[in-house]
Amino acid sequence: MTPIRQALLAAASTLAMAGTALAQDQCREVTFSDVGWTDITVTTSATRQVLEALGYEVEVDILGVPVTYASMDKGDVDVFLGTWLPAQESAIGPYLEKGSIEEITTNLEGTKYTLAVPTYLYDKGLKSYGDIAKFKDELEGKVYGIEPGNEGNEYLISLTEAGKPLEGFEVVQSSEQGMLAQVARFYPQEKGVVFLGWEPHPMNATFSLKYLPGGEDFFGEDGVVKTVARKGFKEDCPNVTKMLSQQKFTLPMENEIMGKILDDGMEPDAAVMEWLKANPETVDPWLAGVTTVDGKDALPVVKEALGL
Repeated sequence: MTPIRQALLAAASTLAMAGTALAQDQCREVTFSDVGWTDITVTTSATRQVLEALGYEVEVDILGVPVTYASMDKGDVDVFLGTWLPAQESAIGPYLEKGSIEEITTNLEGTKYTLAVPTYLYDKGLKSYGDIAKFKDELEGKVYGIEPGNEGNEYLISLTEAGKPLEGFEVVQSSEQGMLAQVARFYPQEKGVVFLGWEPHPMNATFSLKYLPGGEDFFGEDGVVKTVARKGFKEDCPNVTKMLSQQKFTLPMENEIMGKILDDGMEPDAAVMEWLKANPETVDPWLAGVTTVDGKDALPVVKEALGL
């Protein structure tokens, strides 16, 4: 081999190694959005703790749903684990159509999300959206929602227009915690209250609830939760994408962990870790074929790092 050919091969090898290092370095940091709902806080915490055990740097930004999608559109947020469908179709639809946000997987099935009432109120005759107006005085003309700008709130506000089921009602916007605190105040006295309810959530065990038919055109009947990512994330972070595509949650899992947080007062990270230590097999399918940042088999590293 001539000296010139040897030099060219050495240069090519150096460039290839540099390219490999660059490819690895492209995805050492991942940014998630957490919209402040306890279920999404739970799934985001579980994902973050596993990724950190793999050697990734993970940032979690607390953002509302509209800001989440706008931030993903701009490339400021990489991943969101909380796209509830069909309720968020109008919020995320334009970005999916544009291609600036891409679906990775369905991470949860069998969800519910619509207006709910305590069973005592349902038994009195408030059994559908169409019945709400009959109870306007008892409800003090209020329906309780979650954070301002949420697409569920916006839908309810649209129902307050003339000729709609909530005509003349006020949609009280606060937060998940604020809304449920109001329900907790009314519940012992069996006072009238209508609010946004969903499952998974410990509210279904704390209160005896009924979900009202009538909002299926927006909320659907049985929903799903999707993991979505910004455009280009799959190519930039194939290893993380593989894990996310294999990551599935269940209603019992989320209900149990949320119960530890909301009922027992545990910090989310601690609640997630306690549950994972009691159910260590959960991460096995998540990590099949996944590696650490430096290329090691993910599963034994994660189990050792997290004590599973």
